[in-house]
Amino acid sequence: MIAYILSSIFYIFYGSCLIFFHGLQWLGFNLGGYKGHKMAVDLMNCTLAYLLYILGTHIKFISKYSIPKNVPLIFVSNHQSMHDICPLSCFLRKYHPKFVSKIELGKGIPSVSYNLRHGGSVLINRKDPRQSLTAIKEFGTYIEKNNYAAVIFPEGTRSKDGVPKRFAPNGLKMLTKFVPSAYVIPISINNCWKLNKSGMFPFEIGVKITFEFHEAIEAKSMKFEDLFQKVEATIKNSVI
Repeated sequence: MIAYILSSIFYIFYGSCLIFFHGLQWLGFNLGGYKGHKMAVDLMNCTLAYLLYILGTHIKFISKYSIPKNVPLIFVSNHQSMHDICPLSCFLRKYHPKFVSKIELGKGIPSVSYNLRHGGSVLINRKDPRQSLTAIKEFGTYIEKNNYAAVIFPEGTRSKDGVPKRFAPNGLKMLTKFVPSAYVIPISINNCWKLNKSGMFPFEIGVKITFEFHEAIEAKSMKFEDLFQKVEATIKNSVI
């Protein structure tokens, strides 16, 4: 009963925030350009992350290693829920995180689609290899030039039971090629899938989510095959 009540309250606030921040992003982008838009997006992501506390959710970030500064970064993570993106974006906001997303997300979702189209992220058509290659090449050049952070989920889709799916190498391979001076940072997300254990409604109450950041790896310090294996093993070995 409590889960149904709290989930209803969460959805009311969540939906209202998406509509409100869609307008705020538009104002920020048109009046303040990149800086104005980013301020709106950062506020949105942190607000949506804090809304999870309505459900009694506990969010913990574990970062035992320093994150390199003034260099482009590539964060590689497992993916368990749509609700692991906002807390991650809020925590990484000073690194200007940009996402590698499927093209379908670029329209139809208030705030989310607008941010993906105007915030510097890349939308790829997985059915069109040529479009994907061109888009990621431009995206990589953008990340390299500005020392921003790219975020990629190599599983492709969310894991509904927490067990990591097979990691696809192509996305990360192209990013390391077009962002040659990047440092790759593996992230292990735990328990976020439990929020939707019963589906989209109601949410699970009192879930303890952790985001564990592992040691940064200089992309050019080893062959890609070795880098990919190390990143995948590091992430999966810390997923409960």
